[in-house]
Amino acid sequence: MMTLAASSAAAALYLAASGYLISQTAQQRASSRQWLIAFAITALVLHGLGIYGEIMGDNGFDLSLVNAISLIFWVVNGLVLFSGLKKPLHNLFIFLFPISTLVVLGTIFSTQEGPALTTHSKGMISHILLSILAYSLLIIATLQSLLLAYQNYQLKHKHPRGLIRLLPPLQTMESLFFELLWIGEICLLGSIATGFIFVEDLFAQHLAHKTVFTLIAFSIYAILLWGRHSLGWRGNTAIRWALGGFAALMLAYFGSKLVLEVILG
Repeated sequence: MMTLAASSAAAALYLAASGYLISQTAQQRASSRQWLIAFAITALVLHGLGIYGEIMGDNGFDLSLVNAISLIFWVVNGLVLFSGLKKPLHNLFIFLFPISTLVVLGTIFSTQEGPALTTHSKGMISHILLSILAYSLLIIATLQSLLLAYQNYQLKHKHPRGLIRLLPPLQTMESLFFELLWIGEICLLGSIATGFIFVEDLFAQHLAHKTVFTLIAFSIYAILLWGRHSLGWRGNTAIRWALGGFAALMLAYFGSKLVLEVILG
């Protein structure tokens, strides 16, 4: 009951914050930093209580598809909140709050249960944590790339109005985008390395799809970062590569879970 109450309150708060941000953006007004932080902290606490109740079970951790997505978005929101205290990231909440509303509602109404994870191996736990952190950072980088694409389009077509007036300068946005990619790629490398070390037979039938697409995503991001460093890639070229890497990463994790738990389950 407490889990349901916390999740319901979190969904309501995310929805209210979404309405506030959309309203402020439509009126071309900057959102109140104090209100935004207050919304985010309160929603994160409630969301955290809810997802803790959903994941923690008597037989181990329930990391079903909906729970895994909810946990990742909790981490994403937390990273954006605290990183945004020093960097211009809080604009991403205009994407994150509506998505988080749907994600939390998904955990409330889902009857799906995933296989319980009972391992207490420090190696496996480090692999899981690095994976969640990598996915979270690369989701933030992808959202940042969408804002960057919008900003590029508006400036190219000389429409300096609407949301673009509320965004930091293009150079700042682009630098932040590549910073997020670098950190996310390092965490993804750590996730892959710990997977090969601690996960038994990464190329087993139920893990082969995930492993291959994760390696493809890592390679795409590596090429993008090399292209940025060596060839000066930026703008639409960088954005397209980033979206390609993100698509492969989502197929790796969520595609595998979708097939194993929903289609075959």
